[in-house]
Amino acid sequence: MIRSLLVANRGEIAVRIMRTARAMGIRTLAVYSEADRDALHVEIADEAIFVGGALASESYLNAEKLILAARSRGAEAIHPGYGFLSENAEFADAVRKAGLIFVGPSANAMRLLGDKIASRKLAVEHGVPVTPGALLERGTLQEAEDAAKKIGYPVLIKAAAGGGGKGMRVVEAAKDLEPSLEAARREAKAAFSDDTVYLEKYISSPRHIEFQVFCDRHGSCVHLGERECSIQRRHQKIIEESPSPALTPELREKMGEAALRIVRAANYENAGTVEFLLDGKEFYFLEVNARLQVEHPVTEMVTGEDLVAWQIEVAAGRKLPKTQDEIIFRGHAIECRIYAEDPASGFLPSGGRVLMLEEPHSPGLRVDSGIREGFTVPVYYDPILSKVICWADTRSHAISRMRDALKHYILLGVRTPMGYLDDVLAHPKFREGDITTHFLAQYFEDWRPCAPPGEILHAVLAGASLASNLQMSPAADRSVRASTPWSNLGSWRNGGST
Repeated sequence: MIRSLLVANRGEIAVRIMRTARAMGIRTLAVYSEADRDALHVEIADEAIFVGGALASESYLNAEKLILAARSRGAEAIHPGYGFLSENAEFADAVRKAGLIFVGPSANAMRLLGDKIASRKLAVEHGVPVTPGALLERGTLQEAEDAAKKIGYPVLIKAAAGGGGKGMRVVEAAKDLEPSLEAARREAKAAFSDDTVYLEKYISSPRHIEFQVFCDRHGSCVHLGERECSIQRRHQKIIEESPSPALTPELREKMGEAALRIVRAANYENAGTVEFLLDGKEFYFLEVNARLQVEHPVTEMVTGEDLVAWQIEVAAGRKLPKTQDEIIFRGHAIECRIYAEDPASGFLPSGGRVLMLEEPHSPGLRVDSGIREGFTVPVYYDPILSKVICWADTRSHAISRMRDALKHYILLGVRTPMGYLDDVLAHPKFREGDITTHFLAQYFEDWRPCAPPGEILHAVLAGASLASNLQMSPAADRSVRASTPWSNLGSWRNGGST
């Protein structure tokens, strides 16, 4: 069994991984940048190692420094979390060449599935449906024009090596193809150092459904159900749930089997996610994410399984903890991502000091957080602060529980879109489960936050700052914080929509 684990990440995912590792009796090592000296993941680790400057390229993306930190402190394994180097095949190779265990799939599987063209071919070879499309082997405009005419407009230009909406353009008519192709290639080159693109038929109103899969090195593969990830803003998921309100038992079985065919064909190992577009009753393979997903907690809530524990055990060479028939699904779970974003400024990233933090607590509720009071949220990294996950026996009950949790989540000093999330959850179409990837563009394009009166805002921020300073002072009596009015604010919070 792995006895010491270095987590090559930061924020809420680093904290989440460390808590499972420590529960398994594993020594945890954190790495941190100049901007994260006072971060929560540094505080809770058994040991923390400084790895460089605030820029990710100087710290969390520096593979050599991360591996050196692991070896110098006697770590046996490295968990990459998600983002940063989690899907970097060269990093996975380097970790293993250094004699360490990489908690994730093999580099070969990453390369195969990380290339959208290669993974699309793999899906076709194994009978998994894909959207009508064409590879641009010569890369000429004429080839793209011929392919688009054959597919039929509108078409979607996609970067072969990309994700997160980068290198992606929707083309409605032939006159827009050339400028869109050039723009997609420029963006793909800047983001992934690869300007290869391909064309797909654009599905106007799909749902985004993904299946959590797990494979071990002994030949066993299982899926742990699906997640509905259709609520997206600018191709970024903000609300996820499991199970999907759109899937029948028969469709769930077909999609789950298709997901397993792909990962088996790739000789996959450890956790992965197979993503599909669902158009009515027809589904199409989208891509495979060769890592743990941000939204994995909703799967944990409906199955009762700890996916990080599964990852560690599989990486250590053990068999999967359960067979497909032994995995039980119960109730409904929803996750809301809490970002440091300013809704009043077009959801731009918003740094700053956390002046006041009161996370909600109730049965069926879980908060995966990477912040604490007094911490200054850096502007150098992904702006996710925490995730709120609610479970209930029904979808309707889970939505109500989530709305109550958001109303009792007090976070002052940093802008967040919690009011926006609450309004999405309250929308009649969302409550009916009538959603697509265009839901936010259709119903929330003109949404604006309702700010509290200026005098109230200034008073609350001043009081929260005072309370935070009292708490952080080494000589302060800890009972002071409990007696301040700011710790009894109830459901009031900055940035709400009501």
